[in-house]
Amino acid sequence: MRPFQTAEDVLAYISEAGIQIVDFKVIDMKGRWHHLSIPSERFGESVLTSGIGFDGSSYGFLTVEKSDMVFIPDLSTAFVDPFTDEKTPVFLANIYRLKDGQRLRFEDDPRFLAEKAEAYLKAQGICDRALFGPEFEFYVLNHISYRTDTHHMEVQIDSDQADWNTGDTTYRNLGAKVPPHGGYHVDLPMDSSYNFRSNTVRLLETHGVPVKYHHSENGGPGQVEIEVEFATLKEMADRTMKLKYLLKNNAHLFGLTTTFMPKPFWNEAGSGMHIHMHFFDGEKPLFFDPEGYSQLSKTALYAIGGILKHAAALMPFTNPSTNSYKRLVPGYEAPVSICYGTANRSAVIRIPGYATEPHTKRFELRSPDATSNPYLAFTAMLMAAIDGIENKIDPVAEGFGPFDVNLYKLPEEERGKVKGLPASLLEACQALEADKDFLMKGGVFSEVLIRNQIERLTKEHYQISALPHPEEFRLYYEL
Repeated sequence: MRPFQTAEDVLAYISEAGIQIVDFKVIDMKGRWHHLSIPSERFGESVLTSGIGFDGSSYGFLTVEKSDMVFIPDLSTAFVDPFTDEKTPVFLANIYRLKDGQRLRFEDDPRFLAEKAEAYLKAQGICDRALFGPEFEFYVLNHISYRTDTHHMEVQIDSDQADWNTGDTTYRNLGAKVPPHGGYHVDLPMDSSYNFRSNTVRLLETHGVPVKYHHSENGGPGQVEIEVEFATLKEMADRTMKLKYLLKNNAHLFGLTTTFMPKPFWNEAGSGMHIHMHFFDGEKPLFFDPEGYSQLSKTALYAIGGILKHAAALMPFTNPSTNSYKRLVPGYEAPVSICYGTANRSAVIRIPGYATEPHTKRFELRSPDATSNPYLAFTAMLMAAIDGIENKIDPVAEGFGPFDVNLYKLPEEERGKVKGLPASLLEACQALEADKDFLMKGGVFSEVLIRNQIERLTKEHYQISALPHPEEFRLYYEL
């Protein structure tokens, strides 16, 4: 689809292409898209000036007694939905609040936070752009069912490539199964979701999400990864939402289901969203210094220092689910120690050893997962990096490393010297409560947003912790 600048451009396209329906996507605080569709006859200048009204309380933005808001489409975000019967152009929308008859950008709109963070980076004179490159790990499954009642709790998951199906007696094909923890880069025919992923990657490329590559991952029952090309903060968050939408809907067409849950299987590899970051000023890469540790500049090391200093406080935005903390345990290549190192997958921050050219020099934050709202996660990460650069937070002086050893196998005495990540969502919320000022610099995060996030996630923590677990019945029922 051609880029749009004005309503006239859109109206001309609607007329030329015979469009009957126009769709709008609006993000909530949890990171879910909601949508609203209107007949093409109703799309005009008024949509761009007055917007379309909606209930902000249903998105988690406002309380019910004052919940009227409007959204206005961002014309630069248009794409054609490949899953609708009617040819339907889609626009991501910005959220506005109403005050004295005026429409003002809603300060806690996740897309607006991303814009404010990018503006703050430039205003501080650090550079003109920060680039983000997430790696999306997820499971492709053939079946999921779950139920939670007072008297009945159950989850059933199945994957055709899982090794537990080798004992299937229904005379299905029992070969080409992947053993536990044995999925990394397995080839056909064991890589049973290959055709689905390739088809999805072509969809992503067609709809403005450039992909580096895709492959199977460690988790035997269908874990895979898609890594995308770098983009600026808001653009990458937009692409992340589009990727999840295209992936989930395409899986539905293939008779499959996908999940970004960090830990759907207790004894298999969890799914993270490792986030690579590097800074550019014009064409000049700011993270490269041939004389620095792992060829990193002082700017890069200060950014690392800021992220590690605030690592715990970031997690209500980068790891905002109770399930997130079931992934962050030793033994599954998930980080648990707040430190950094070159090529070290046991550290929270890894410097890729293969990225040796100036324009590729970067670091990777390994703790986040894709249950996060990408606008909030990327923005929080950037604000921590900015704080590190402004305050020259030296990761060595702070005791964050570098560690170029397997942190899981450190002697107990040495391991105790390295600070660990929060072990629960509640601990992460407590860390954010104690360390939030860096997020509010430049008016990027509001205190209201932070407070609401803490309250919501704390409630979820206690909600889940109150549920009896089936394993508890095995352990305690007969006592």
